[in-house]
Amino acid sequence: MLTGDQYKESLRDGRQTFFEGEKVDDLVGHTLLGQTVETTAAGYDRFYDPAPDATSPLMTVPSSADDLREMIPLLHEAGMMAHVTYTSIQTLKTVAGRMNDVKPDYIERMDAFIAEAQIGDVRITQCITDAKGNRSQPPAKQDDLDSYVRVVDRQRDGVVIRGAKLHITGASFGHELLTIPTKAMKAGEEDWSIGCAVPVNAEGVRIINTTYAPRHEDTRSFPVSGTHHYPEGFVIFDDVFVPHERVFLDGETAFAAVFAHSLGLWERLGGLSAFVEEADQLVGLAQLVAEANGTAGIAHVKEKISEMIIHATLIRATLEAAIENCNVGPEGAAFPNELFTNAGKFHAAANYNHIVRHLHDIAGGAVLTTPSPADFENEEVGDLARKYMSTGPDVDGEYRARLMHTIRDLTADSYGGWKFVTNIQAGGGLYAQRIVTRRHYDLDGAKLKALQIAGLAENDAH
Repeated sequence: MLTGDQYKESLRDGRQTFFEGEKVDDLVGHTLLGQTVETTAAGYDRFYDPAPDATSPLMTVPSSADDLREMIPLLHEAGMMAHVTYTSIQTLKTVAGRMNDVKPDYIERMDAFIAEAQIGDVRITQCITDAKGNRSQPPAKQDDLDSYVRVVDRQRDGVVIRGAKLHITGASFGHELLTIPTKAMKAGEEDWSIGCAVPVNAEGVRIINTTYAPRHEDTRSFPVSGTHHYPEGFVIFDDVFVPHERVFLDGETAFAAVFAHSLGLWERLGGLSAFVEEADQLVGLAQLVAEANGTAGIAHVKEKISEMIIHATLIRATLEAAIENCNVGPEGAAFPNELFTNAGKFHAAANYNHIVRHLHDIAGGAVLTTPSPADFENEEVGDLARKYMSTGPDVDGEYRARLMHTIRDLTADSYGGWKFVTNIQAGGGLYAQRIVTRRHYDLDGAKLKALQIAGLAENDAH
């Protein structure tokens, strides 16, 4: 296993990464991006085991509902880079189970890659979303055929790929890029049916970073994003060679969707578990700020918080149902129930804005206008700011200000904006979750029950 310092050193491998128009030669020492390195390194140290044959518990393949359940708090504690690595590994195990014996050579390669990653304690980011070009046209009809990552050359010992993958969280901070099709492919789209693992420092890989991290020198007004932020990567593959042993799909269009759907399942489980955690946080903030404002006993405030509690409880129930009703594939790996995972993720994402609206309504305009921590330290206005932010002898003005800063950071500033978009788009949009939910719901069983209650025979249905 790697220590935090060893992880930092592993990033000095010649990777080509860029930020705001400049090439970043030293991620570790970068003023802004280096904070993400430190957060990830702390996760390494937290789970480090010096035993020679130790492997990270964060890279374990679950085989039961209990295993799935136990991983969730570990991943939340370890951070985003551990989460995307776990998701990448589980995606490959799910794909292997669904391909079963059809492509044993691919399964052997996937298993070998997973074992290598576990031994090396590396971090893997999953690259799925292509540039896509004109969304109304399939890959082979794009004006620029590189709009979807494709194979441009097949050689004796590997393939050469070209294209770009977008919205890749933490791409510059891992070691491997799990690159897979973004959707189902059909005949004539063999070159775009490519799945493989590419080292971040491979020749031809370039990553452009964007981040919601606050640019302020004093980040105390950003209690969440000031210390925990993970840049998004715009990953460019400019004629990158991939050896055969790292290729998991090449030209078999029938299996492109298997990769996309398998990743979608694990992305949505991760998204659902994050929603569950955050829903409790938002309920807690709503109750605390209502108490600080002196409005906790008002009927409409209590009603709004009750709605938030019901929302938090329902999505927690879908998470538990997804885990408890998990399936175990032929490879022995457990994966969450598709119906409950997708229905839960949809419900959480579709109702997030409503829940945040309640929080903002309860908190009030001070979410945006509360003075900064530095203002409270100012000799001229600090005491006055504290005085007027206070709502009584039991509520210190600075305490109430910190609640407001937290609500703003989570829901109404750069990080909050990132979350509003990500909640909808991560793991595929709401429409994709509707499709998968409908596909796994027992619609025929529901029709039969309707016929029975109507006193009709099954063969009466039209």
